[in-house]
Amino acid sequence: MKTPGQYVDGFLLPISPANLPAYREIAEMAATVWMEHGALQYTECAADDLSTQFCRGFDDTIGASAEETVVFAWAVFADRESRDAANAKIMADPRIQEMGAKNEPLFDFKRMAFGGFKVIVSH
Repeated sequence: MKTPGQYVDGFLLPISPANLPAYREIAEMAATVWMEHGALQYTECAADDLSTQFCRGFDDTIGASAEETVVFAWAVFADRESRDAANAKIMADPRIQEMGAKNEPLFDFKRMAFGGFKVIVSH
């Protein structure tokens, strides 16, 4: 799948499998907010196969315990400037503010990894 933009925000977080249904509801709302504010694509994935023999797995990378799984997510933007403008609007959006205020955390935010990436290959 060709990436529709040239800038990607990536997220990686450990979460209890028991919290995935509630997390999915929040992720659905987040997808709506991100898309309304300029994301070209928004995707969240729950780990299905973290076994590897040749490199470090995402569970090890993020420090997930045996009782946790991993969510891998990304949002695609046209470019860094579009991403920066969108993120300012996203963080100021009342739905995001409300989500943070009323929901019990479903995962430890301090263990979440995040980064912005320039696309270097996309087919």
